[in-house]
Amino acid sequence: MFRHYLLPCFLSAAFAFAAEPASKAPDISRLDPAMAVNKAAAANLDWHDVTAWGAEGREWIGAERLRWFDRLPAEAQKTVTPAVWNLSRDSAGMMVRFKTDATAIHVHYKLSKATLGLPHMPATGVSGVDLYARAPDGKWRWVQVAKPATQEVRAEIIKDLAPGYREYAAYLPLYNGVESLEIGVPAGAKFEGLAPRPKPIVFYGTSITHGACASRPGMVHTAILGRRFDHPVVNLGFSGNGRMDAAVGDFLTQIDAAAYVIDCLPNMSPQQVTEKCIPLVKQLRAAKPDTPIVLVEDRRFTNDWITPAKQKFHTDNHAALRAAFEALQKEGVTNLSYIPGDHLYGDDTEGATDASHASDLGFMRQADVMEPVLRAALKR
Repeated sequence: MFRHYLLPCFLSAAFAFAAEPASKAPDISRLDPAMAVNKAAAANLDWHDVTAWGAEGREWIGAERLRWFDRLPAEAQKTVTPAVWNLSRDSAGMMVRFKTDATAIHVHYKLSKATLGLPHMPATGVSGVDLYARAPDGKWRWVQVAKPATQEVRAEIIKDLAPGYREYAAYLPLYNGVESLEIGVPAGAKFEGLAPRPKPIVFYGTSITHGACASRPGMVHTAILGRRFDHPVVNLGFSGNGRMDAAVGDFLTQIDAAAYVIDCLPNMSPQQVTEKCIPLVKQLRAAKPDTPIVLVEDRRFTNDWITPAKQKFHTDNHAALRAAFEALQKEGVTNLSYIPGDHLYGDDTEGATDASHASDLGFMRQADVMEPVLRAALKR
C-alpha cells in the first residue's frame, strides 16, 4: 500500500516538473556572469563617429554608397549578381583603428539585420565588434568582444584597462551589416581616429573568406594575416557566391592592392574553375601588371575521409585549378603563386564546425599555411 500511494505522487510531481514552462529555466548569466551580455554603456562618455576617419576594408572611397558600411559601392548593384550585392552589404573584414588613453572603451552601433547569430555561428561572430590593442612588443593582442543581444548595441566592451596611450583596432560584424558605429570613452580621455592604411591585401572568396564560422570577427584568417603582416586587408568573401565572376573582377581591378588572393573554389565545380580562372587572372593582370596574385585550392571537408563523393569533388577541383595555374605559367603570367588545399584545416579532422566552414582552429591553421606564401609574394 505504501508503494502504491507513493507512485501517483511521484508521477504527479514528474509531470508537473516536465510541464514547467521554459521561462522558469535558470538564467545562465545569473549562474555565470561571464555568460551575460556586455554591461550597458556608462553615462558621461565622449562618443566618436568612426565615419569621421574611416575604416580599413572599405575601398572605393568617394563612390556613392547606399550605406556607409557597405563593402561595394552603389554602382555594383547594376553589374554583380543580386546574391553578391546583398552579401556585400555585410561589413565583413572592416576594421577601425584609433588611439586613446581611456581606461574603459564602449561601443554604440546599429545592425541592419535582426538575426544576430546563426545555428552554427555565434552572435559574437555574426554581429559582434571585436577589440584588439597593440601591446608593448608591437604585436596585436586581443582585448574583448561585444556580445550583442539586440539590434542596437550600446555597451561597455571593457573597463579597468592598464594606463597608457595605445593603438586599438575594432573589427566589425562578419555576417551582419552596420548602420552606424561610434566608439565611446570617458569624458576628457585623449582620443585620435587613425585613417585607413593604403595598398591592402585583397581576398576574394566564399563563405569561408566571409568569416563562417569564426567565433569573433578578429578570428577570420584574413584578419589574422592582417595582424601578422600589420597590413590592411579587404575581405570580399560572398557566402555561397564566390565564383570568380568577371563583374567582381571589374571592382578588384579598381583597388590599389598589395596582392590579390583568389579563394573561390568551395563555390565552384571543376568545369567552372576551368572556364573562369584563367579569364579572371588575365583580367587582373591586364589592369595590374605587377601585383601578386595568389590562387588557393579548396579545403577538403574534414569528413571527406568517410564521404567518397566529396573527396573526389575536392580532388577534381584541385586538379582543375592546378591545370589553370600551369597554363597561366606557360603563357608567361608572372607574380602568380599557388596554395594547395589539402592541409588548410590541418590533418586531424578538427578544423571545421560542419565539415566545410572553419572553426577558430581552422582559421588559425589556414593563416599558418597562407602566411609563408603571401610573405614570399609580398617580399616581406
